[in-house]
Amino acid sequence: MPALRLLAGPTAYKTLSEQGLRPELFSQLLAASGGPKWLGIAGVDKYLFGEFFKDRQAPLYTLGASSGAWRLACLAQQAPLEAYARLEDFYIGQRYETKPSREAVSAQVQLMVQGILGDKGAAALAGNGVIRSHLLVCRGRHLNRAEGRLALTAGLAGTAMSNLVSRKTLGWHFERFVFSQQDPASPFACLQDLPSRQASLTRDNAAKVMLATGSIPLLLAPVTEIPGVEAGHYYDGGITDYHFDLPLSHAPGLTLYPHFYPKITPGWFDKSLGWRRAGVNYDNALILTPSAAFIASLPFAKIPDREDFKTLDTESRMAYWRQAAAMSERLAEELDQIITKGTLAQCLEPFV
Repeated sequence: MPALRLLAGPTAYKTLSEQGLRPELFSQLLAASGGPKWLGIAGVDKYLFGEFFKDRQAPLYTLGASSGAWRLACLAQQAPLEAYARLEDFYIGQRYETKPSREAVSAQVQLMVQGILGDKGAAALAGNGVIRSHLLVCRGRHLNRAEGRLALTAGLAGTAMSNLVSRKTLGWHFERFVFSQQDPASPFACLQDLPSRQASLTRDNAAKVMLATGSIPLLLAPVTEIPGVEAGHYYDGGITDYHFDLPLSHAPGLTLYPHFYPKITPGWFDKSLGWRRAGVNYDNALILTPSAAFIASLPFAKIPDREDFKTLDTESRMAYWRQAAAMSERLAEELDQIITKGTLAQCLEPFV
């Protein structure tokens, strides 16, 4: 059974069927939040970063939230695969007490961000002329900017309740910030589906932005100071954009999306809302996702997730996560064979 599925929206399906799977067809690259789930597709990332886009000359606009932003931050560096290896090592190597405080988790994530960026990563992320990075962060409003756990919990509960009625109500509770090089040609330069602010991504604020985009409310402390924007309580970009449901059809090229699921959940509060799934905005997108057969072959028959911190001891979790990442190389091998042998037509599926 194939390990990799290639799901294409109508425009992408037609274009790829006619022209094949070529890097120059893509102008956008997405990477979603989702904790350690990315380890199940790490092989795809490494193939894209090290082979598929290695000779890229035209701008590639990347958009990431939380751990997705960390993955894409590796692509923007001078040695993407070395940065990605550091991300894997630091991410898998996290160690916590049974019930760590928000501050303890934030301290480890801060060390991870520093490890990913190294000495030159912040400058590369902010100044790469080809990889035009966009990192999503959410600033809490009203109760969601509260210091106390009870008040913040109430704010999140209120967000979840209003989100049941309409995703558009998220703007009452959180404000989306898009940190980037402020390129006017970017397809993410004017997002209007939710209240959004554009902000400059710089060498001075890149590490803070990287920390903020992964700061899950209640689990991590908020980032309160980011150079270049006003003080506030900045949290995980996946709150508003868990798997993304953004209007991308206006973009000049196709969107490539290595993802761990075949379905797209728009926001963090939509995870339990089975009826709310993205669709029409993926008209020009190709989604690379593991098959059910591949997932069944992994340890515990699933991709890694945050529950593993609770259900497994540290050494068992680390071994499992490393094995899942190693097994994901099979996805990259299949993708390479599809490109090399020109068998895309037999593998392409419509995204529905």
